[in-house]
Amino acid sequence: MNEDSIYDVAIIGYGPTGATAANLLGRLGLNVVVIERDSDVYGRARAISTDEEVMRIWQSVGLADRLQQDMLPDRPLAWVDANGVPFIETTMTPRDCGHPPQQFLYQPAVDHVLRQGVARFPHVEVLLEHECLRAVNSESWVELMLADLRTNSLKRLRASYVIAADGGSSPTRGLLGVGYAGRTYTERWVVIDTKVIREWDGHDRLRFHCNPARPTVDCPTPLGHHRWEYPARAGEDEKKLVTDEAVWAVLHQQGITENEVKILRAVIYSHHVRVADRWRVGRVFLAGDAAHAMPPWIGQGMCAGVRDAANLCWKLAAVVRGRAPDSLLDSYQAERKPHVTEVTRRAVRNGRLITERRKPLAWLRNHLLRNLTRLPGVLAGGQKLIWIPDARYRAGFFAPQAHASVRWQLPQPWVTDSTGERLRLDDVLGGAWTVLHFGAAPVGTDQWRRIGACSLAVTSREPAAGAIRDDDGTLARWLRGKRAAAVVVRPDGFVFAGVDSGRPLPPPPAGFTDLSYSAPIRTGVSA
Repeated sequence: MNEDSIYDVAIIGYGPTGATAANLLGRLGLNVVVIERDSDVYGRARAISTDEEVMRIWQSVGLADRLQQDMLPDRPLAWVDANGVPFIETTMTPRDCGHPPQQFLYQPAVDHVLRQGVARFPHVEVLLEHECLRAVNSESWVELMLADLRTNSLKRLRASYVIAADGGSSPTRGLLGVGYAGRTYTERWVVIDTKVIREWDGHDRLRFHCNPARPTVDCPTPLGHHRWEYPARAGEDEKKLVTDEAVWAVLHQQGITENEVKILRAVIYSHHVRVADRWRVGRVFLAGDAAHAMPPWIGQGMCAGVRDAANLCWKLAAVVRGRAPDSLLDSYQAERKPHVTEVTRRAVRNGRLITERRKPLAWLRNHLLRNLTRLPGVLAGGQKLIWIPDARYRAGFFAPQAHASVRWQLPQPWVTDSTGERLRLDDVLGGAWTVLHFGAAPVGTDQWRRIGACSLAVTSREPAAGAIRDDDGTLARWLRGKRAAAVVVRPDGFVFAGVDSGRPLPPPPAGFTDLSYSAPIRTGVSA
């Protein structure tokens, strides 16, 4: 057995959640180890879409522009009847995050770019073909026992904290004895991935075929791929359903022939609605599918895991460095779980809309929605019911003083700094605790500055040092809409505190000794 190695954070699992966490912690300068059972990126495409909030997270580690090259942004979405006639057609409305509101992706390509990003950080070690056999909490660290699958040997290491991002069947969750409550749908779904040979009308849009006889999702994916998903009918042999003969029978019904696509793979999945009983056990945290699973109807499974990583990693860095109390980490589940629950609820709602099997109700659905969506504002309102909820936490680590701006994620407009450079707002803030304010800094700003927070004025004029120009007024409109003359922004872009004009800022949170930010300069990944 090899001698102990000691790390700040160990990450178990190297999918999008684990790889995002490794990039975030790597950028923050922590000593990290990633443990992954497989030898390479999982070749089967699973996640197929992302959103603007997740792109902001990947922007924070310098990877958004590279990832964007391999994505399909702003594709139309349509819910169509059994004859292929739409009863809802829309594109997602942006929420001022500085990225396209909804994009399709090819997950193996995303995984490769995220891992290239991790390779930038020499203090992040990646152990492929290693399996975690044991995780034991102690007062000061977590002891991990690993099996090196290449050499059939054992390794032992210690980490101050552990992020278990090892999927829905998470062995780590099992080792910790954490329940995974919820249900698995009895209906199984066939998932077909194809390579596009020749494009066809509608190849570049998402269509939910709401056909009671065979509901089908028809989804573009970039880099010349396309996907179909449909349920197995009662009595159908699952082994036969994934044969080329059976797949072509369904695709031919969609008007797709061997001239348009080549079948790459066909597999059968179950859909789950599950949430772990606890997301923290001592010094071990569950993230991504290890903490929650949802059906794929709004493409948020992977996105939820990336959000978990963004919420947790800055808190871990503050605690590991002794700048914040360990109790800060208890806010992770308090903030993320309600948001995940609401996203899951919306995914289930959209799934019910798509998979209605009763023909009279399906006819009524088609007729009502086709007419309702012609009315002004209905499509925008519908997005708020069935697509992702606003980026706002209901509770968690925020100032106790009530204000309309608190717990919301700040929008990200393009701004101009004092040198005349035009940047996205997050690139100016750089993940630092920041007091943003109109005019003179409010009373109480010095308390924040003394322990390392930044102060930045927002103006509509040419900015001087310590100020930015809000180029299109997005930031000013948002702040005024919340009646905020100043806000304190956390490292993850959520508003910790806000005050009206003439009101003093609340003091910094108790137990925080240093809010300064010492992350290395971000470096991108080239094409």
